[in-house]
Amino acid sequence: MISFYRKMNLKHKNSVLKSLSELLRLQKEAILEANRSDMQAYPDMDESMRDRLKVDDRKIEGMMRSLEEVALQNDPEGKVLYEFVRKDGLKIVNRTVPFGTILIIYESRPDVTIEAAATAFKAGNRILLKGGKESLNTNSLLTQLWQEALTLNGVDPTSVSYLNLSREETRQLIRENSHKVDLIIPRGGEGLIHFVQENASVPVIVSGRGNNFLYIDEEADFEMAIRLVINGKQRISVCNAIDKVAISRHLPALQEKVNQLVTALQEKGIEVWGNREIVALNNTIREENNATTLCEEYLAPKLYLTLTDDTGEAIELINRYSGGHSAVIVTGNATKADRFMQEVDCAAVYHNASSRFTDGGQFGVGAEIAISTQKLHFRGPLGAQELVTNKWFVFGEGQIRG
Repeated sequence: MISFYRKMNLKHKNSVLKSLSELLRLQKEAILEANRSDMQAYPDMDESMRDRLKVDDRKIEGMMRSLEEVALQNDPEGKVLYEFVRKDGLKIVNRTVPFGTILIIYESRPDVTIEAAATAFKAGNRILLKGGKESLNTNSLLTQLWQEALTLNGVDPTSVSYLNLSREETRQLIRENSHKVDLIIPRGGEGLIHFVQENASVPVIVSGRGNNFLYIDEEADFEMAIRLVINGKQRISVCNAIDKVAISRHLPALQEKVNQLVTALQEKGIEVWGNREIVALNNTIREENNATTLCEEYLAPKLYLTLTDDTGEAIELINRYSGGHSAVIVTGNATKADRFMQEVDCAAVYHNASSRFTDGGQFGVGAEIAISTQKLHFRGPLGAQELVTNKWFVFGEGQIRG
């Protein structure tokens, strides 16, 4: 059996991923039943949590597809980043290597157990999974399938392990690093992320909140803008959803177009909020003048409208209040779009396209472990290729430094 501490070759990794995909297909009914048990145990959950927790045929197919996509990728390990040979013959090579052991802490979403772990596994890492209590039955079964796939392929089954810990036990693990973790990825609320950042003694990758903005410029195709806003609220539980829309005050037929947008949103069951200025244009908008709402990720069928003078003011608004995840400009002016995309401080910036594309699968990197909103060591969707660090390999024949 291949120990975690011995480098797996690409064939072994891919074989495990393909075996797991087949096990998901064979055990589909058992997975759905385990998930029904989880859903029934929490009947009072809100719509956003229900969407994240529920597993159906479509989600299982998505997990299988993600595993197959990751299996098709090149090996993230062993890539030569830099190579130099000194005059004395000393050869110096910098290559990608795994982090080691990655702890993923997450809430509600059982697909993370498959997709996030797959990206870390492909990069040669050992994975410790800590899901929320609300998804214990589903996560436990999915981890069993992981370990069956590993065993079938002669790989140490502890390469992917699930930690059934209480909140206090999890906090103790973070403070004391009792499992010798090399990297922590917290995927949850701001309280969890803050605790990990304050208490971890190892690097942390923050999979930050959404609170994404879309700016409608005065030169926008307004029908396109409506489509992009509606698509941005298609799912309320995802971090790439749109929560705020800023509209240029100089948009021709401003009031008529605000009414158009509000009607389209309300027909989709989305509550529309805004400050006093925009409520004056449409009195069906619910008034909210407290600027703290601009910082909030709603995770609800709710959207906030505001007006801005120009692209510069929109950029300033987004950089001040957004979560640094995704931002969109809708405009026919390429110069304005370029300025917006260069100056907005988000992991992904869009010109005339939906923020809902900020996703590892949509960006072509396969399953993602997180969407990082920080700048080190990587930003945006983190796939298998990003879940490595580097190491210097130096080859000599007795050379000494003078």
